[in-house]
Amino acid sequence: MHYTVYDTPGIKTLLRWSAKAFLKITGWKGVYGPVRPKKFFAIAAPHTSNWDFPYFLSMALALDLNSYWMGKHTLFRKPFGWLFKWLGGLPIDRRKSVNTVDQVINHFNSNEILIITNAPEGTRRRVEKWKSGFYHISKGANIPIALAYLDYKKKEGGIGGFYNLVGDIEIDMKELRKYYSKITPKHPENFSIE
Repeated sequence: MHYTVYDTPGIKTLLRWSAKAFLKITGWKGVYGPVRPKKFFAIAAPHTSNWDFPYFLSMALALDLNSYWMGKHTLFRKPFGWLFKWLGGLPIDRRKSVNTVDQVINHFNSNEILIITNAPEGTRRRVEKWKSGFYHISKGANIPIALAYLDYKKKEGGIGGFYNLVGDIEIDMKELRKYYSKITPKHPENFSIE
């Protein structure tokens, strides 16, 4: 993994306090239970607005979660590409024939502690079906899925719990849909939990 804000002690502390102040000023509350697995894949849903990224990043910093996040490779171009990488971004180029799922599983298998966050919708626009990469990564690396969320109605976000896959994608996705059906996104018309 590359050098990030989480590896920069003075800056990390400053950004953590800034994130807490930002959340307090905007009236948001961070939620995270006492259980902290060393490795997990956090699905960040719903993802319907440009505001989701700053809130999720602020939540991660405020809750002291050293989370990497996956983003489309074009986001990491000049002039701000270095900044997004420093903020924990992992560029993903879906045009290449490289198996992204296997790459991420290898990251989990070769690190003692690792958190990766990704939005299963893959875009802010409405999609009828979530991408299943997170499922295959979690299953392949034998790690739990963190139920990360932003609820704009409650002005609350963080990790609502952890889900251990039973190994049947139909059953597992049904349980995940049940959890996220109770969350209010910024733009409900853009959110599908299929």
